[in-house]
Amino acid sequence: MSLNPKTLHLELMKNAPFTMRKRPEEDFSEWQARARARLTALLGLPLLRTEENFRVEWTKENDPAFTETRFLFSSEPDTDVLCHLLVPKKSPEGKLPLVICLQGHSKGMHISLGRPKYEGDEKTISGGDRDFARQIVARGQAALAIEQRAFGERGGSPDGPQCHDVAMQALLLGRTLIGERCWDISRAIDTVAAHFPMIDTKKIAVMGNSGGGTATIYAAAVDTRITAAMPSCAFCGYLASIGAQHHCVCNYIPGIAREFDMGDLAGLIAPRALIVVNGQHDGIFPVDSAKEQAEIARGLYRDAGAEDKFRHIIGPEGHRFYASLGWPAFDDVTGWRTRLTHEA
Repeated sequence: MSLNPKTLHLELMKNAPFTMRKRPEEDFSEWQARARARLTALLGLPLLRTEENFRVEWTKENDPAFTETRFLFSSEPDTDVLCHLLVPKKSPEGKLPLVICLQGHSKGMHISLGRPKYEGDEKTISGGDRDFARQIVARGQAALAIEQRAFGERGGSPDGPQCHDVAMQALLLGRTLIGERCWDISRAIDTVAAHFPMIDTKKIAVMGNSGGGTATIYAAAVDTRITAAMPSCAFCGYLASIGAQHHCVCNYIPGIAREFDMGDLAGLIAPRALIVVNGQHDGIFPVDSAKEQAEIARGLYRDAGAEDKFRHIIGPEGHRFYASLGWPAFDDVTGWRTRLTHEA
């Protein structure tokens, strides 16, 4: 017995029934349909669509390697989404794969663009391979940087993201901030498909570290147009990570830990490519729990007949992205490696 409610909550999580976990005798496609519908509801989706209101702020070719377009669109009434699309200038003929890159809890998408803006940004970028958009376009693929809700120019500050009030307001409305971020990702895919004909809409990937990795997992689980996902330092059992430790409230979805664990969500991405990246010494997403969830994911990929489409990469350090390990695995699983026209 304990007077501390945390003791009760942790015990309930240890004994969670995981009501949406696939049963051994259940048909895989039927389970996916049932589980995806339930996850969509838990996220508070769908939201209300609105007129796209697409507008380009500018297009620049200042960098010799790529053309960059800054644009906005409306994802729901009274809600604008800000994006930067980077397209390599020297690329093969035909359409390009698109990789949507999502920053974690940082000061904004300028980190993904490799452009320090505030004190400490240079260390954030160089210390963890976090200039995702630069990496992607250098590989000969198009990169879409999305400013996520409560980050950077969408409600953040020079001190970092401002998620708490926004996440709590969403809960009062029967929504979730992570669901809203997923909605923005899905509507960004709609917008890119409508206005940028150089993009191959059959080759759309999402990747990100930490909070960006979390958005990657949920977005890929609910939107089947996403054909590859690479979450970094976000994949872990609920109990060991956001259950037992203090995390930003934007990670929390009411009731989800009774119905799913992270490995179950990975099964909603199967048979599409999933490259999970973890850090050996990541204290907030412990690697032992990540390995346990990876085994659940691997079993579901096996059930889907797509075990070769799942990879679990473990970097030697802590809470960061590992470009030298993640991208080769991504290339191996997707087969998307794009040869630039200037390469031999």
